[in-house]
Parts: sequence; C-alpha cells; structure tokens
Amino acid sequence: MKGLAAALLVCGGLAGAAEAACRQALALGLDVSGSVDAREYRLQMDGLAAALDHPKVRQAILILPGTPVDLLVYEWSGPEDPTVILPWTSVTSAPVLDAIIGQLRATDRRQATPGTALGLAMREGVAHLAERSECWKRTLDLSGDGKSNLGPRPVDVKPEIAPTGITINALVIGADAPSLGDLRQGEISALSAYFQHNVIVGSDSFVETALGFEDYADAMARKLERELETLMLGQVSPEGSGDPIKQ
Repeated sequence: MKGLAAALLVCGGLAGAAEAACRQALALGLDVSGSVDAREYRLQMDGLAAALDHPKVRQAILILPGTPVDLLVYEWSGPEDPTVILPWTSVTSAPVLDAIIGQLRATDRRQATPGTALGLAMREGVAHLAERSECWKRTLDLSGDGKSNLGPRPVDVKPEIAPTGITINALVIGADAPSLGDLRQGEISALSAYFQHNVIVGSDSFVETALGFEDYADAMARKLERELETLMLGQVSPEGSGDPIKQ
C-alpha cells in the first residue's frame, strides 16, 4: 500500500481527489474463499488489473477527469475476513490508474477462512459505498464462484440495500475444467440464476459470467465497460458545437 500512496502523491492524485466531484463510486469485492486456489487468485487479481488497463475501460474511466471515478477493491470470504486491498482512490489521471493497476498486480494472497459469506460481503461493500454519498452513482461489483454458506442469506440482505440507491452487479465465475463440457454451461447458468435472484440490486443491475478464471479478465472488462456510465451533463465538444462528447 505504501507504493501506491507514493505514486499517487507523485502524480498529484491525492490533491485532485480532495477537489474533484465524484462521477461514480465503484467498489469491487473479490472472492478469496476456499474454493479459490492460488492459481485462481492470481488469475482474478491480474485479471482485474488487465480489465482496468483495457483501452475501452481506460477511456470510460478517464474521459472526464474533472469528475472522476472513485475505486475501492476489497477481498471477502468468511465472516471475519473482508480486507481492503485498495482504499478509495479518485482516478483523476492516467498515472493514478497505472498506479492502481500496478498495486493489484503486486498484491499477494493473504490467509483467509474457507467459508463463503456472501451476504456479509454485500454489507461490506455497501458500508464502503456509504462513505461516498456525494458521488452521482454508487455501484458494488461482486465477483464469486459459489453460493453463500455462512452468515446471513444474501436474499435477506437485499431489502436492506434497496432503499440506499446503491446498485449491486455480479460477476459469476464458472468451473475451470474443460473436461466437464456442457456441464460447465449448466453449472454457470444455475449460479447466475442464484446471483440474479439473491444478490444483485437495482433497476439496471446485471450478472456477467466468466467461464472459468481463465476468462475472468475479459468478463471483467465487459462488466466494467457496461458499469462505467459517463455522464455528460454540461460537457460540449472541443469544437464548441454544443454537441455532447461521444465516447
């Protein structure tokens, strides 16, 4: 975390964060439960870094630096394990985004209990987003490869979240083994339906799917591109035509 803080100070990101309005607060919760092994953890962390570095995602994040996107990343598994690995950071410039990507790629796995406390992971993300009440839109992005088996049921947590105006989207990760063939499609369809019914919140919420951790980077890039709404209020084209800037 010290390396990230130093990089942000060098590029002036921390100063800009205090002055800029927040277009969107995006909290990303990553599943590090017992079903995620060391290889899958690395694919997930590097996949998020690669997705943030995707050209279309970079453009969506950086297109309005005066009203930046705020990012936070945390890991979740059992009830005692939520850990922030990237604190709230306003992405006011390309160097700030590059520092975040570097931090994610340098993050090592910590010890965590094997349980899957998905309801508590929802509450954890919402608590972080409550710190960004001034942002125009607040989104929780939860990744997971299994159903909840500890703590409150996600379906019972959803009614707590609906009145807050926070959107919860999900990235569902299916089995990695190609030998399962068509069974993989059935497995991920069932898990997607579970997240659709029990986890996501908001009128524009959705579930993205990754057919294994090998597909995580591409799935996350698709998801981020869809989530990062660029609000163009008051913006005009560089030629002064008065037309909204197009992505």
